[in-house]
Amino acid sequence: MTRPAGIGHNNGPSLPGGKAWQTYCWTKARADLLPTLPIEVVRLRVKCAREIGLQYSPYARIRATSSRDVIALLFSSEALGLYNPDPEIPIDRLAKLRAVKGCDRLLLARAPLDPATLARQIKARHGLAFSGAAAPRDGAGWRAQRTAIRAALDPRKMHGDAVLLVSDGRDGRAWCDAGQLAGFLGSAQFFQGQAAG
Repeated sequence: MTRPAGIGHNNGPSLPGGKAWQTYCWTKARADLLPTLPIEVVRLRVKCAREIGLQYSPYARIRATSSRDVIALLFSSEALGLYNPDPEIPIDRLAKLRAVKGCDRLLLARAPLDPATLARQIKARHGLAFSGAAAPRDGAGWRAQRTAIRAALDPRKMHGDAVLLVSDGRDGRAWCDAGQLAGFLGSAQFFQGQAAG
């Protein structure tokens, strides 16, 4: 008796050989599919990554996944170090935010923070323009998460797969999936270039 194929299986014949041979075949097939980029294109992408404050490897991963440039960074209020209505962004994060150019800055404010008020206060205090929206509530289902993420993107008619989420919240990956965003980075990875934990 044969077992039914699992999710993602195309019901084709299994590859002969062991696990090592299968891994080699898949690795080679994937490498053959990926194009070799001209050096000018790589240089341009390195420059784009630097302008939006990313290291090249996460930027290249996002480009390979979504086939789009990152046109906006969507920050959760936690990623900016904002937990109360007094919008004092830590100095190290502020310097990095000021260096970002070539993309929009969006804000997801977690309750009880009001996104419009918070965006106005950040503009007045730090001179940084953010477009704000309310973050999904704790325990919100997939549909509510998607609606909240879309509310952050819709005023500017942005495609989710061109927006990178930077969040420290425990819901960051779920928000990224629900909003069909280009990717997710923890604030340590974005602001200090450290590996996400």
